[in-house]
Amino acid sequence: MEARDHPNCPAQIFAWRKEVRARLIADRLSIDPADRRQYAGKIALHLSRFIEPLSKRTVSFYWPFRGEPDLRPLMQTVVEGGGRCALPVIVEKKAPLVFRLWKPGERLAAGIWNIPIPADGPDVLPDIVVAPVVGFDSAGYRLGYGGGYFDRTLASLPHHPLAIGVGYNAAAVSTIYPLPHDVPMEAIVTEREILRP
Repeated sequence: MEARDHPNCPAQIFAWRKEVRARLIADRLSIDPADRRQYAGKIALHLSRFIEPLSKRTVSFYWPFRGEPDLRPLMQTVVEGGGRCALPVIVEKKAPLVFRLWKPGERLAAGIWNIPIPADGPDVLPDIVVAPVVGFDSAGYRLGYGGGYFDRTLASLPHHPLAIGVGYNAAAVSTIYPLPHDVPMEAIVTEREILRP
């Protein structure tokens, strides 16, 4: 259940987000693994149709973490379709992410929180950034893990890539109470739909 009182200052909003984030992550981890795989397949299908054509485009995905939709099979599809894949890399806390080229089979290294990152790929500027959501609202704002990495990165890039949030439909909230630094996604893709704010 979301907070009864509407948070009305940044400190209250951050506290509310922390509470809701914990609940949504627990809910996500409680989904049966077979259902998660099924949902991820539906998300991948919606997403692939949304980002076509794949040829000559660079798409940044993510390595699945804490029950996030596993889109690694779609990464293989992108590469087979003539596109390129990248993964986000935290190079410094409180700094923008970098995106590093990677394709299935290439060497990985352990990044922050032991999330695999490309060991050797060059840094690139993606055409499309696929960002996992912990929660999302109908205006396209995503609730992440609280580090602000995707917002900071999207605000700092020299060109604006197509930013797409992906997550389970159960992660929908009425609002995340966006703050000035929050960057909305152009679309949110769930197992049920493509939400275009």
